[in-house]
Amino acid sequence: MKNNPQRRERGFTLVELMIVIAIIGILIGTATYAWRSAQIQGNETSTVKALNTLSVVELQYFNMHNRTFAAMEDLLKENLVDSRFAGNPPVVNGYVITVKVVPKSTTQQSSYTVNADPQQSSGIGASGLNHFYIDSTAATIHVNRDQPAGPNDPPLGG
Repeated sequence: MKNNPQRRERGFTLVELMIVIAIIGILIGTATYAWRSAQIQGNETSTVKALNTLSVVELQYFNMHNRTFAAMEDLLKENLVDSRFAGNPPVVNGYVITVKVVPKSTTQQSSYTVNADPQQSSGIGASGLNHFYIDSTAATIHVNRDQPAGPNDPPLGG
């Protein structure tokens, strides 16, 4: 019988495969983080746009209905907002929208406030990082990173 010289098979070693798997894991982790950040930014941008829209719609309602502002249900009935704003409270783009209206009386004018708070504000499934606020006194959106925003918080972009 003839002895065959030892043949060395070519291929990847276990260490090489583990390094490749680790690099792929790092790339997936980085891509996931970037995707979540982009999704949160998109939710916040859409929410700011929705708040601006609500401000304009409230002003339209105010001018059409004897100087009174509307609750969300009234805006829906008048078809001034779309069905995204249905629900109690409505959740739009991962943000819970809360509209509070003070009715007109003999001693005060009608007014409204709108808060937009992330549905989930921490962890991997966060829908947003910032809380937003707008009211009838000024069409300025206020922002707070830690808690529901109010009129004393800094204006967005300020």
